[in-house]
Amino acid sequence: MKIVIASDHGGFQYKNSLLKDISEHGYEVTDLGTFTEAPTDYPDHAADVAHAILNKQAERGILICGSGVGVSVAANKFKGIRAGVCHDTYSAHQSVEHDDVNVLCIGQRVIGIELARDIILTFLAAQFTHAERHQRRLAKINVIESENMK
Repeated sequence: MKIVIASDHGGFQYKNSLLKDISEHGYEVTDLGTFTEAPTDYPDHAADVAHAILNKQAERGILICGSGVGVSVAANKFKGIRAGVCHDTYSAHQSVEHDDVNVLCIGQRVIGIELARDIILTFLAAQFTHAERHQRRLAKINVIESENMK
């Protein structure tokens, strides 16, 4: 599976630390930045990840900022992106299995690095269930998106 990852300065250390772990688990990962700890704006990095997914350069994305919230808000402004903040492994797999989330958002200032690693690997291993109730709910979300994101 192809993965894109990006962070602002608030998630820079985790992003760099986690790149190797993701690759070692067999994922093809592309780092979209930031590449230094100099202050950057998280919406720019969320846009980079969203564009990569929408342009079929990757199947899933990972965004890291201080809290995970800012990158999630920004990424969810793109039609076709379903970004979720997950700071536990249950949410990480459930968001994919039930909601077909394609971008994981985490906060470097909220969770420890080991938990971040577990969350990311859980998210990447999860698959959408295609259960009727989940497809029905996702279809409703897609209608809302189509009506409100023109």
